[in-house]
Amino acid sequence: MTRFTVNDRPVQFLMDPETPLLWALRDAANLTGTKYGCGNGDCGACMVIIDGEAIRSCLVSIAEVEGRFVTTIEALSGDRSHPLQQAMVAEGAIQCGFCTPGFVMAGAALLARNPRAGREEIAQAVRNLCPCGAGPRIIRAIERAGRAMRRRENLESLPAPGIDPAEAAQVVPAISAASPEPTESEP
Repeated sequence: MTRFTVNDRPVQFLMDPETPLLWALRDAANLTGTKYGCGNGDCGACMVIIDGEAIRSCLVSIAEVEGRFVTTIEALSGDRSHPLQQAMVAEGAIQCGFCTPGFVMAGAALLARNPRAGREEIAQAVRNLCPCGAGPRIIRAIERAGRAMRRRENLESLPAPGIDPAEAAQVVPAISAASPEPTESEP
């Protein structure tokens, strides 16, 4: 049995101790925000924070995490109010969204250590891959979140992420099979 804390909750995994943390989180804990990308640590889609450090969860076994504290994207902020989440929206840094949790977790770990991180430090610390090409916007978002964390920029005025379903679609009455078909004289 392997025990550690995930998102401030103690967890005991009854899995093989060599199971990658990624699969324990996704399959056993149902924390699917941590994404499987490449499986060999290159892409960063599976990034989580372990004891304050951004770690690729596909490269670490649950045995290696014994007794440690793991934070996934689900616990960064339940209402998506973390400055980095808000800055990602403000900068339009989310393209397809698949790599977004990994970038957010890597950026959040960096900003927790150094909210004054500049472009070069961000580029060195956040080496995730974005196949869509949103990398420059992601770096700007991390810089912007750092400014917000230092209270030099207010992100509270940003709209909450997401679309209100009532604004995104309308319910249209279904056409019933019993409706009469128009005749040639009717337009």
